[in-house]
Amino acid sequence: MQPKRITLFAGHYGSGKTNIAVNYALWLKQQGKQVTIADLDIVNPYFRTKDSEELLSKAGIPLISSAFANSNVDLPALPQEMYSLVQRYDRYAVLDIGGDDRGALALGRYTPSILEENNYEMVFVANFYRP
Repeated sequence: MQPKRITLFAGHYGSGKTNIAVNYALWLKQQGKQVTIADLDIVNPYFRTKDSEELLSKAGIPLISSAFANSNVDLPALPQEMYSLVQRYDRYAVLDIGGDDRGALALGRYTPSILEENNYEMVFVANFYRP
């Protein structure tokens, strides 16, 4: 399997996309890739990539997430470092995005750069055991 430089995992809350994104980033690192993971799921506070920050840090994987993740404040805000994911071609990027209209809105600002590079894969995660 030849991974693309940017891999986007989309899906609704509770689908398991964050768990898959974290494990995929760990797998890329095991393959010797330089990788950064980002949490673009800016609205749903159920399971955030930030919850795996210690595991990712120990593996040497930088995490980009909202400054408000894991707080009582849930603002749809993205840090400026998100742009580095599409602008740094020397790193693999794993993006955890929401599968609703707000997820599409968050991704929209990076779409022109992602499409221009054309080295991405988008995976929609569906959990058929959730109502």
